[in-house]
Amino acid sequence: MLVALDNKTISSTELVEMHVQRIEERDGTLNAIPVRTFDRAREAAERADRARASNEPAPLLGLPLTLKESTQTAGLPQSAGIEPLKDYRPASDGPIAQRVFAAGACLLGKTNIPVALSDWQADSPVYGRTSNPWNLECTPGGSTGGGAADLAAGMTPLEIGSDIGGSIRVPAAYCGLYGHRPSETAVPRSGAFPFGDLENLAIVMGVQGPLARSAIDLELLFDVVAGPSLDEKVGWHLGLPEARGEQLSEFRVAIMPSLDMVQPSAEMRAKVDELAVFLEKAGAKVGEAMPDVDRRAYFNDYMTLLAVSTSIGESRSARERTALETAGRNQEFMDAMGKGFTLDAVDYIMLLNRREVARQAWRAFFNEWDVLVCPAALDAAFQHHIGPQLDRALNLDGTEVPYMLNFVYPMWAIFTGQPATAFPAGLNSTGLPLGLQAIGPYLEDRTTMRFAQLLERQWYSFTPPPSYTVRGA
Repeated sequence: MLVALDNKTISSTELVEMHVQRIEERDGTLNAIPVRTFDRAREAAERADRARASNEPAPLLGLPLTLKESTQTAGLPQSAGIEPLKDYRPASDGPIAQRVFAAGACLLGKTNIPVALSDWQADSPVYGRTSNPWNLECTPGGSTGGGAADLAAGMTPLEIGSDIGGSIRVPAAYCGLYGHRPSETAVPRSGAFPFGDLENLAIVMGVQGPLARSAIDLELLFDVVAGPSLDEKVGWHLGLPEARGEQLSEFRVAIMPSLDMVQPSAEMRAKVDELAVFLEKAGAKVGEAMPDVDRRAYFNDYMTLLAVSTSIGESRSARERTALETAGRNQEFMDAMGKGFTLDAVDYIMLLNRREVARQAWRAFFNEWDVLVCPAALDAAFQHHIGPQLDRALNLDGTEVPYMLNFVYPMWAIFTGQPATAFPAGLNSTGLPLGLQAIGPYLEDRTTMRFAQLLERQWYSFTPPPSYTVRGA
């Protein structure tokens, strides 16, 4: 679309109107974009057309996009699906909104999420439920579920999500898209949740990052939002290294071995095997390996840190505390781990120390390998669930496994802040997308995105859902 804008074969005004029309025609069954800002997008498009006529450069000039509802944007709802916050509107843009608007993007609207961003669905009392365009009976994933659904349905070319439990990569996988979880410090972390406008270094693991229908577009949007936070700009800039390889034959690809805590579906395992064979034929070094860590302890520490990191930092007023308590935010994580709010300061410091030991294991691992490939989720998208998450189960080849075990594959990158790029791996036997991910070395985000770009050209790429043929890419 940027090429068409650059070549003046279409104006930004025309492009925005195309997307507005598509949203009005197609979003009724999906409910992906509950907050619509069409007039704002039209005004931005007019400014962009004038800027292009004057040859004023900007990386996203005139391009429409959507933002996750929980992304801090001045004057627009930022409830995170929490009913007591349904009328909350921040007074200023957060760093992500600032950067995409400065880059010339035209905001079409904000996309649906689950309550407090805490589910692999997009369902809340504020906006209702979003469906997957591949199968309306299934979830598009979460928490960036509305963003993944509208991307796959062709209602936006780009989306920004957030990820502390797989909330970028799982929706990308469920909808057949690309999603990049940046290295933990590569993109500002503030402004991703109501009242979360302060950078709080005590809150780790949560990041904001792009989703797209193309791995090239993924890197385009990443480059717009990446960089230091406002206070840090005076002292440093982000200088990410180039990708470790430019061809698949130059990559050393580790395939994650079987995990005893849970097995992904047979069709997901078959896709991993298929990719391994493909990479070997392409000349890559391929082997089964993963960092030298205690896998169960790693998972338990992640779940504990998740509970801690998502329960502090936002509640600075009585109104905020009431909203979070009403939502029951993260209580299920606390119950699952028996920890969380009761973790004392010494235990928290020891937990962070164990995280640093795990980060050392990743550094050693990436001396021998360039990327680690594994599923982005246990299986394809599941049918809509209701009820408490601890009461739910996922059906894997006829066997029920606890719902919370869907954390297992996303969390490998999250706990230690590694970059990870989700990419399509074709469809399963029922016609739903399957998605894998490439985890890379810290601050070497271009390596995993480049790997996905090469697979996009040579293996699988985005294909639109049968009922939602996409015009353009």
